[in-house]
Amino acid sequence: MKKSFLLCLLSLFALAIFSQDRVTGLNFATRSEVIAQNGMACTSQPLATQVALDILKAGGNAIDAAIAANATLGLMEPTGNGIGGDIFIILWDAKTKKLYGLNGSGRSPKSLSLEYFKENNYSAIPSFGALPVSVPGCVDGWFTVHNRFGKMDMEQILNPAIQYARNGFPVSELIAYYMNASANKLMKYKGFSETYMPNGKMPKKGDIFKNPYLANTLEKIAKNGRDAFYKGDIAKTIAKYMKEQGGFLSYDDLASHKSEWVDPVSINYRGYDIWELPPNGQGTAALQMLNILEEYDIAQMGFGSSDYLHTFIEAKKLAFEDRAKYYCDPDFSKIPLKKLISKEYALERKALIDPNKSAKSYPAGELEQGNTIYLTVADKEGNMVSLIQSNYRGMGSGMTPDGLGFVLQDRGELFSLEEGHANVYEPGKRPFHTIIPAFITKDGKPYVSFGLMGGAMQPQGHAQIIINLIDFKMNLQEAGDAARIRHDGSSQPTGGKMTDGGWVNLESGISYQSIRELMEKGHKIKYDMGGYGGYQAILFDAERAVYFGASESRKDGQAAGY
Repeated sequence: MKKSFLLCLLSLFALAIFSQDRVTGLNFATRSEVIAQNGMACTSQPLATQVALDILKAGGNAIDAAIAANATLGLMEPTGNGIGGDIFIILWDAKTKKLYGLNGSGRSPKSLSLEYFKENNYSAIPSFGALPVSVPGCVDGWFTVHNRFGKMDMEQILNPAIQYARNGFPVSELIAYYMNASANKLMKYKGFSETYMPNGKMPKKGDIFKNPYLANTLEKIAKNGRDAFYKGDIAKTIAKYMKEQGGFLSYDDLASHKSEWVDPVSINYRGYDIWELPPNGQGTAALQMLNILEEYDIAQMGFGSSDYLHTFIEAKKLAFEDRAKYYCDPDFSKIPLKKLISKEYALERKALIDPNKSAKSYPAGELEQGNTIYLTVADKEGNMVSLIQSNYRGMGSGMTPDGLGFVLQDRGELFSLEEGHANVYEPGKRPFHTIIPAFITKDGKPYVSFGLMGGAMQPQGHAQIIINLIDFKMNLQEAGDAARIRHDGSSQPTGGKMTDGGWVNLESGISYQSIRELMEKGHKIKYDMGGYGGYQAILFDAERAVYFGASESRKDGQAAGY
């Protein structure tokens, strides 16, 4: 009796152990990749993913579906994005077989000067309130890309977001958490509580939330175009509100705004072309890191090894020193971009890395000078869109113009107040930007559209995803689920220098042996529960003509196709 019971217990125990492991793929992957032929959408909110698919099924293309999903996310994830923020896009156009880049970032108020901050004893631009507000570029970005590549009428595209805003939607767990975390900081600003706390409190997980003000605003934009936002009643309401709040953003600032088409920049990493947008964004840092890391046998080092982690961290430190010194609005400073992403420059920088010791500080290269959402959509024609959009700090500045249903971004906080700095505050200037979409091509053909949201984590995350895919041969989902590292404490585009080597944040999944070896090299280690970004990706398998989709396990996201 005892023997049979023991055998039964051991069998159940073995079955339990086996059931915890994945039958295929690496055991840390949270799910399989999604595979489909006719289209794919990957966003951080399942309802937004379904909106994108509905647009594709109704005859819209990837551009139409991406805009529809972005508008829906602005409603459902106001903690990361909305029409009060900026937008950047990289897209593959199947017709011309070419990549295009859109910089949809707004500029600083023309009537606000550096002298104002000096006279009022500011050492940095505040995080909240009226002063960090710059022109919101999102809506113009939508229409700029839609006018060139869109297919469906804008009223159809924005209708799902309008209906959800008017009729309501259940708030997801993670967004409810972040909305409630924002309440104490932002409820003091006029209009915020009226819009987001209609019953005197933020919604909880599963509560049905409505935003009729945003529904009205989106309806005006859908019917009357981008001018409804930048030159109509919406612009007048924003300008009036900002003046009442002691801000400087004016009607003229809004009316004169326009997005800019830019050429994506690239480096080749082990046979794959990696594409980012040029500054004022920080995508170039990912390219600089990869150029340095290409000089090492990363695959031989192994994922999670202390040798790999140490080399990655030091490459990041080097790239971020250049980021702090050179990345800015190219309309105001000449950026030595070609040099920064050259292989020769990477060799110069690599020579500074000690394989056995963490550097306390690095110099920037001596060169001649003159909170966020990410989504990606692909369609049956072969168009692929990599889109990122943000308010900057979560729900933004707190500035919530009367009856419009959204918060204005606080992106201006990222200007430096240091005279002579490339990113110093100037009127009508675009600030240094953290949000960056990415793209990979292979032999001139589209391969992967991806992004990883999360402030200064983004270029670090981009590089880690690429290394996971190319060096460690992970599949698209595994590349996102693998444990990440984040180095903090580098010199910043707003000022402030790295003097003590910064610190390394690690997700669970990195071995204790690797951690001990990192500490022996002089790295300071922290465990951080969050801040590792949010990843979405679509891979196109040209041989079989299918899309693979992956979504971020750290968010509420969904990859889905049809």
